Amino acid sequence: MPHETPPTPIRVHVRAAGPEDVPAITRIYNAGIEDRLATLETEPRDEAERAAWLAARSERHPVLVAANEAGEAIGWGSINPFNPRPAYRHVADFSIYVDREARGQGVGSALLPALIETARGLGYHKLVLAGFPFNAPGVALYRKFGFREIGTYREQGMLDGRWVDVILMERML
Repeated sequence: MPHETPPTPIRVHVRAAGPEDVPAITRIYNAGIEDRLATLETEPRDEAERAAWLAARSERHPVLVAANEAGEAIGWGSINPFNPRPAYRHVADFSIYVDREARGQGVGSALLPALIETARGLGYHKLVLAGFPFNAPGVALYRKFGFREIGTYREQGMLDGRWVDVILMERML
């Protein structure tokens, strides 16, 4: 079996998302929905919906993009509300999505530490996530940056006619 050389990491700059990023955010998110690796969402989104989503974000729930050398968004991440109850105000959920062609090339490894630092700067105490155990690259990324598994929701959602489990992970900031 031939030895495969890992792809060369892509040089990226992480910055706040703006309205100009909506087409890329939409395309990347829809690919994540289609690939069934990162979300229980099943219906694609359009740019109008994603533009409204981005515009409605509060300062405590920013969206960051990883842009390539040409300035194009090739990945994005968001800090999301965990629970509206005041007791949970120091806990945030987060999301990361990477363009199909850029997966495995260090984009997530650029986005996740930026999300961690942003969350810390916003006064969060902990980040949590719910992910698919079969998304091995995603789970490896989260572990690489100090997240630990804390449990599994068995048969949490149905994708394409089959039940899927969701793992829960956390990291104290």
